[in-house]
Amino acid sequence: MNWSAPLGDSEAVVINTPTAAALFQDIERRFDASTGFTVATLNLDHVVKLRRDPAFRAAYSGHTHVVADGNPVVWLARLAGQHDVRLAPGSELVVPVAGRAARHGIPVALFGSTPDSLEDAAIQLREQFPDLQVACCLSPPMGFDPAGPAADEAIERLQASGARLVFLALGAPKQEIFAARAAKAMPEAGFMSVGAGLDFLSGRQVRAPKLVRRFAAEWLWRLLGNSDRLFGRYMSCFAILPGLTLAALQSRGTQRRETGA
Repeated sequence: MNWSAPLGDSEAVVINTPTAAALFQDIERRFDASTGFTVATLNLDHVVKLRRDPAFRAAYSGHTHVVADGNPVVWLARLAGQHDVRLAPGSELVVPVAGRAARHGIPVALFGSTPDSLEDAAIQLREQFPDLQVACCLSPPMGFDPAGPAADEAIERLQASGARLVFLALGAPKQEIFAARAAKAMPEAGFMSVGAGLDFLSGRQVRAPKLVRRFAAEWLWRLLGNSDRLFGRYMSCFAILPGLTLAALQSRGTQRRETGA
């Protein structure tokens, strides 16, 4: 049984890929079969935005893989009875998936962020995987509309590059909306929404130390470093936690009744 975060009006978003290992295995299978995919990384901020934004919900619903990109999401899934869910942050998926792309001869593209950050991220990836083909680094202008003409132009450039794996660093909901649109035009390509993953790789942003992450306090570390931007976002996340917790407990109870456990 896959845990789902309720969005209202009988809609929900489902964690359908419980671990990074399961994701990597299926991605490699799709590389071999020339089958495309779209990967979304669910966290509480996404749940807040999904409840408010119909276009975001529509894009998310079409993604082939949804993983848990936040400890609260993992805890809620386990509370609901989905004990196999493990944390799989988008920022930690870039390097292992790029390594698999290199082994399979899959050209990659880096899309989003800034030109300098993308170039530095490409250098880092090539240093780790000399066989990796970085087909394209494309940074859209400020105000990029993932559903507008600029998105069509970007898709054309990605198609022309020959890329079959695209790392998207546009932030939510732009990256997921773009992924859903681009996947229709490039059915053999994979699209992974990785947020700040490329900026972490390039060094343009610094991630919380491992010890902070081990204690599930990365959110606090980020808040202290950028309270003006993140305070409102985190308050919105905290506000939905009680309802999500109740829904998880109800889901667990339903599952037990159905299985007779």
